[in-house]
Amino acid sequence: MQGAYIFGSGRQSAFTTFGTEAAWLAGLTGWMVLGAVVIAAALAALMYTAGRSREGALTHKQGMRLVLWAGGVVPTIVLLTLLVSTLPAMRPISVKPGDLRVMVEGEQFWWRVQYRPAGRTPVDAANEVRIPVGRNVELLLEAGDVLHSFWVPGLAGKMDMVPGRTNKLVVHATRAGRFRGQCAEFCGLSHALMAFDVVAMEPAAFDAWLAAQRTPALVAGAGARLFAANGCGGCHQVRGLSDGTIGPDLTHLGARATMAAGMQKLTHANLVRFIKHAPDVKPGARMPAYPQMTNDDAATIARWLEQLQ
Repeated sequence: MQGAYIFGSGRQSAFTTFGTEAAWLAGLTGWMVLGAVVIAAALAALMYTAGRSREGALTHKQGMRLVLWAGGVVPTIVLLTLLVSTLPAMRPISVKPGDLRVMVEGEQFWWRVQYRPAGRTPVDAANEVRIPVGRNVELLLEAGDVLHSFWVPGLAGKMDMVPGRTNKLVVHATRAGRFRGQCAEFCGLSHALMAFDVVAMEPAAFDAWLAAQRTPALVAGAGARLFAANGCGGCHQVRGLSDGTIGPDLTHLGARATMAAGMQKLTHANLVRFIKHAPDVKPGARMPAYPQMTNDDAATIARWLEQLQ
């Protein structure tokens, strides 16, 4: 794994929120921390006072009253306040028939993504999830092989992805930006190398982007011929050239910021190395190595992939 690294193209923090649910969770965490500090300070003050008080300063009746208030009434009021104040956050975000659905399927060790706008044909992508700001989006979370877990701390809570089952997570982005997500369930050798970007876009920009994704980004040339000659199309889809479904969709690979499921920055050198030696870069990856491929051929394919905007 020499030279491999996790490329962080966006913030991954529960305190860098860009989603409604994450903002509620961050706010609740802040209030709970504040409450814990107040309780700890009160206990410290009580211990200090008790240690300096003379024997018999507190009568039995006063002690029972202290136990009643400090051990019963105050905790009940605090817990009831927490319950009432957090009930609105527990209400699920609703979706309407016309809202966008995005299928995200965990694979070893990458993310299959398909946009399903109402009344339109689906659009395939991979390793990057784009959502419009200010709109409710339903994520359909699935797993194609083993257990995975979808986790974007700044957007919403984590949710497991279980083979044979579709879990649903409704999200609502509140501001634009690029943020990082991660698989949060151990899924094999490269579990730690299975990240992705969530890009929240203004609605008009998202609509234009999704429309552009429908068009083939095929660029004819030597790279396309080598891509086909080496059997790459048997696993990868490039609309207009190949329709493989085993590996990630590469139709618009050149427009992505990262490669190898958020593992590396998308650069020419990284592409060449991954094309020839994918299992060395990402242990356990199902993409085979191509030691017989010349460096010139790998570089030609990489340059072609970079043009797939």
